[in-house]
Order: sequence, then C-alpha cells, then structure tokens
Amino acid sequence: MDLGLNNKVALVLASSKGLGKAIAVSLAKEGAKVVLTGRSLELLEETAKQIKDSGGFAYVLPWDLHQLDQIDAKITQIENEVGPVDILINNSGGPPMSQAFNQSIESWQTNFNHMVLMIMKVTDRVLPGMRARQWGRVITTTSSGTIAPIANLAISNTLRLALNGWTKTLSNEVASEGITVNIILPGRILTERILFLDQQRSNNEGKPLEEITKRSVSSIPMKRYGTPEEYADAATFLASEKASYITGTTLRVDGGSFAGI
Repeated sequence: MDLGLNNKVALVLASSKGLGKAIAVSLAKEGAKVVLTGRSLELLEETAKQIKDSGGFAYVLPWDLHQLDQIDAKITQIENEVGPVDILINNSGGPPMSQAFNQSIESWQTNFNHMVLMIMKVTDRVLPGMRARQWGRVITTTSSGTIAPIANLAISNTLRLALNGWTKTLSNEVASEGITVNIILPGRILTERILFLDQQRSNNEGKPLEEITKRSVSSIPMKRYGTPEEYADAATFLASEKASYITGTTLRVDGGSFAGI
C-alpha cells in the first residue's frame, strides 16, 4: 500500500529515543524526509544513521524543546534546509511521578510550558504553511492517563488532557483546508519510560520488578506490552494520504487495555 508520504517533510519532536524515535523511523521507511529533534546530539545522530543506512532521509536538529523562544528560528531553519513542514508529530517527554495534591505553582507552570504550550506554539508556527498548501497532518502523542488517570502521574494526567480539547477544537478549524489533527494515545508500550515507571513502582511498593511487570501485563487483554514499532506504524498511518478523512479523533494503541467503549 502506498501511503503517499514520499518526500513529505515530517518534523518529529523529541525523537532521539522512545516513541518519537520509533515514529521517525517508521515515517522515513515510507519515504518521508524526517527532521529529528532533541537535546542529545549523540542520540540524534545514532537515529539518523539508522534511517540513512536503510535508505531514508534524516536531518538532525539539536533543539531544547523547553526553550519556547527558539521555536521560530528552528522552524525557519527546517524550512530553509529541508523544506516546509507537512507532517508535525507533537511529542514531549513525560514529567516526574507526582500526586495531584500540593504541587508547586512552579512545577505546574514549567510542565505546562513544556508539555502543552510548546506543542501549541510549534503547531501555530507550521500551520500557515500547511493551510497555504492545503495539506497537512498534526498528530499529538499523549498518554492513556487522559482517559483513565494513572496513579502517581497527576501532572501528566492533568496537563496532557488539555491537549484533547485543543486538538478537537483545532481540527474543526482547519478540516476544510486539507489538514487533519489527531491524537495518538499509547498504552503500555515497551520504552525506557515504561521501564522507568515500572521500576519506580517497584521501589515505592517494595515489590520485585517482575511482580510489578506481571501485574501490569495481566491487565492487558493481549497479555503483553506493545512495541514502539506497533505504535509508530499507527502514527504513520494517521500521517498518510489513506487517513485523509480521519480528524479530531483519538486513536488508542493499547492492546485493548482501556475498559470503556
């Protein structure tokens, strides 16, 4: 199946590792020109080499996404050196484990800037070009905590949920212009982040890591964690021409974990 992504420019935020990296690799396999971003030049170059060795295109752009004042300059650099952004994958690192009660104002503000405002402002910067070309894809990866809050992940549960309302509203505003705006939501996908969270729960509960993992897996109908590649391929489909009539929705990639309908 031709997904129609050949030579499309795809900006993947936070793509040096984890889900962002997997999505970048998947898009590159379909012929997209992928722009890799993150703070670790070493990790970005490793990912770029993997893509290039497979015959794909990757452009490395070191970028501290916490710095909101860098957005315009970074997007301008991409436009000048690769081309205007056709596909935007909004991705950000997860915040620390936290309870809802008694978080500092500074913690809420810092994480809001990185997890929500950064995504909104990057999208604002690339949307005018998409509208002019009458084609674009905006895909935001969030968390299963937005539909079933996860214990001790209060900051993530709260702030990522704001992206749901923003995505739906924005999707309606640009739907007639050939631009789709969607959320892709991961369940238990086997990344360093999930391994870290499992280890933290193991430490907090004083139970072996194997017990924590077994308990988590038992709650998933497929009885296993998903792979980053499975998640990434779902994102790549949403970015494709084949998904041109899908907008304003949330695609769950969770092995059936969510108990609702």
